[in-house]
Amino acid sequence: MEKIFRTGGRLEKIDQQIAGFMETYGYFALRISIAIVFIWFGVLKPMGISPAESLVRGTVYWVNPDLFVPLLGWWEVAIGVTLLFKSLVRIAILLLFLQIPGTFLPLILLPEVTFTQFPYGLTTEGQYIIKNLVIIGAALVLGGTVRRDDKREKL
Repeated sequence: MEKIFRTGGRLEKIDQQIAGFMETYGYFALRISIAIVFIWFGVLKPMGISPAESLVRGTVYWVNPDLFVPLLGWWEVAIGVTLLFKSLVRIAILLLFLQIPGTFLPLILLPEVTFTQFPYGLTTEGQYIIKNLVIIGAALVLGGTVRRDDKREKL
């Protein structure tokens, strides 16, 4: 398969164009899409309409949930807003890595809510939590570029 794209023919040119487009806009798309997720999911919490609210309340039972849930939501909004600005990505990564370990607590504290069959069968809540591994990977990619003066990001 690799040989098809190295023949100097039309497929190679198309492949180069697609890869170039991805290189130019991928970082921006990743940053903005993660920002949207954090802002969207975050703002639902202070509004009292987050589907994750009961999970948060059940996990962090030692803190007043009426204060903690909105605070967590605004924290997530702050992560998202700082991701919108390339110059603030370092702050976003810091906020994210302070917040993200807590998202895995229900796997330990509420296994009856997160697993259908421990340790592999996940409920919808468990899947919601495990998807944070993708966010961690994305944060590592974004964080790995903060020292680079990346002229490829045109947006």
